[in-house]
Amino acid sequence: MATTDIGIDLGTASVLVYVKGRGVVLKEPSVVAFDRSTNKVMAIGEDARLMLGRTPGNIQTVRPLRQGVISDYEVTEKMMKYFVQKAIGRRTFRKPRIAVCVPSGITEVEKKAVVDSGYQVGAREVIIIEEPIAAAIGAGIDISRPCGNMIVDIGGGTTDIAVISLGGTVVSESIKIAGDDFDDAISKYIRKKYNLTIGERMAEDVKIHIGCCYKQPEVTKMEVRGRSLVEALPKTVEVTSEEMEEALHEPASKIVEAIHSVLEKTPPELCADIAERGIVLTGGGSLLKGLEELICNKTGITTMTAEDPMTAVAIGTGQYVEFISQYHGDRD
Repeated sequence: MATTDIGIDLGTASVLVYVKGRGVVLKEPSVVAFDRSTNKVMAIGEDARLMLGRTPGNIQTVRPLRQGVISDYEVTEKMMKYFVQKAIGRRTFRKPRIAVCVPSGITEVEKKAVVDSGYQVGAREVIIIEEPIAAAIGAGIDISRPCGNMIVDIGGGTTDIAVISLGGTVVSESIKIAGDDFDDAISKYIRKKYNLTIGERMAEDVKIHIGCCYKQPEVTKMEVRGRSLVEALPKTVEVTSEEMEEALHEPASKIVEAIHSVLEKTPPELCADIAERGIVLTGGGSLLKGLEELICNKTGITTMTAEDPMTAVAIGTGQYVEFISQYHGDRD
């Protein structure tokens, strides 16, 4: 009887589930809302995200993963269980084999927590795969060849940079600067310049619509709503993409610095391969306008974004499970 192979991209911002033969079947924000008085989960995923910043005192919305690692084990477990059941349905005759994707800088303790969560969800086998490897597979790179590929996976909580050759990571670095830090930088800039406090969702909308980190050919504008720090009343201001370039300069520069430091540690042969093949960007954070140009300008290496950067890691995780099952054969 065929088993169900599942790949889970357990991200700080969103969770994606890949099911063998069906592709990415689920993509939802990694947010959980629960009632503090009864400790009962009220909503998970998109339903909980809509509650962010809009809940009464007794209901709390939390992100159980912070900067790519589990910060709340119990809530993460409930969330994983919910997503796995939603993806494959409750009626499964056989326990699934689950591959979970984790940042490359994760500790053994954090790894064990992920594995334990996988078994609690009902897996018969839990495979851990590092994010850059999954991102490379999902981006369509043949990682088994003796050839250097540089992958930069910019998620919600971490940015993973790795040079991959012969199916393994040669040099890697994981920094806790990613999409969430872009949102924070926008919030801080607007607070400082306009005395306006904005919520998480508003900051994310600004990032998606007019956020950029390199000079754009035309200036775009957007109305931003929040609460004035002076009058403590609702207020709307108009923000431009030029201002966003200024706001996002620091976090974007830190990502470029990390890429530099990985290149410094890369063996010369592999460096030559990267110069020839370019740098590949994946993850939701790579969709920030101007990031390709900024990295290309600072490193002198052609930079391109994967075809579907948001799902590359989930697809890669799932394909890795398929690769493992073909390689080892279905043992049981």
